[in-house]
Parts: sequence; structure tokens; C-alpha cells
Amino acid sequence: MTANSPVSENRLERVLAYMILGIVAVSLICFVAIIVATATGMSRGDFAQGLWPMVSVIPLVGLPLGMILIVALLLVSVRRRSRAAKDAGQ
Repeated sequence: MTANSPVSENRLERVLAYMILGIVAVSLICFVAIIVATATGMSRGDFAQGLWPMVSVIPLVGLPLGMILIVALLLVSVRRRSRAAKDAGQ
């Protein structure tokens, strides 16, 4: 590979990476909020009011979704690299 070869940018990989970052970050923030709220004395019944039900569900959905998106990013990256290697060999 020469020093002047252009770096190919893949929009899908970038979008997946930012989606993973956003979803996992929000999930971790909600997780920490639940831990802090529990440590300050909130009981189980307090989590059933206001925004707390949504805050409680976000880590349950967001973290597995983040893992699925990581696998999707890995597959997209492997597919792009294999195509690039195949094109370079021809």
C-alpha cells in the first residue's frame, strides 16, 4: 500500500459506531441513576412513578441492542475488508 492511497470512508460503519456509542452511553447513565437513587433511599414503589419506569427499562433494552449493533458493525467491517482484499488481489 502506498503512502498516498486514499482512505475509504464507510458511512454505515460510522453510523453504527455512533449509534452504539449513544445507546450504550444512555443505558449506562440510566444504570448509574438507578444505583444512585437506590443508594439515596428510594424504595421499589418509588420507581413506579414519573420517569423512573422508563429509566429502569432503558438499560434492559439498550445494552443488548448495543451488543447486537457491535456484532453488526463487526460483520460490516469484515465484509468491507474482505472485498478490499479481493479487489487488491486482482
